[in-house]
Amino acid sequence: MEIMGCGSRPSMRGATEYFHGPVRQDPAFEAPAPARVRVVTVTFEPGARTAWHTHPLGQTLIVTSGRGLAQSWGGPLREIRVGDVVWFPPGEKHWHGAAADTAMTHIAIQEALDGKAVDWLEHVTDEQYRGA
Repeated sequence: MEIMGCGSRPSMRGATEYFHGPVRQDPAFEAPAPARVRVVTVTFEPGARTAWHTHPLGQTLIVTSGRGLAQSWGGPLREIRVGDVVWFPPGEKHWHGAAADTAMTHIAIQEALDGKAVDWLEHVTDEQYRGA
């Protein structure tokens, strides 16, 4: 058994290559091999968001505070709220982030395939973010 105390891992700023706006990532857990699960708590300031991306084995989000937005490529812009659980299937191009007027925090759970948990793509445009 291993217990990782709350706050025992340093917070990181979301890299500008992968995020738009202020984002904080708090790593919660990365299982040792042969397990593949990775868990991160991500906080988006109002208007902040990910770039478009995919996950080789999918991704689950659990919204823990605030209000956010999520969209799959070609699909409608969807609002997500506290308590919502969002599933993106393997390979589905998507983005997620905070609403324009409020911050949003979610727990992101994904598995790595051959050591890779995410494939980052282009940034979400302001028009895409607004649902235009």
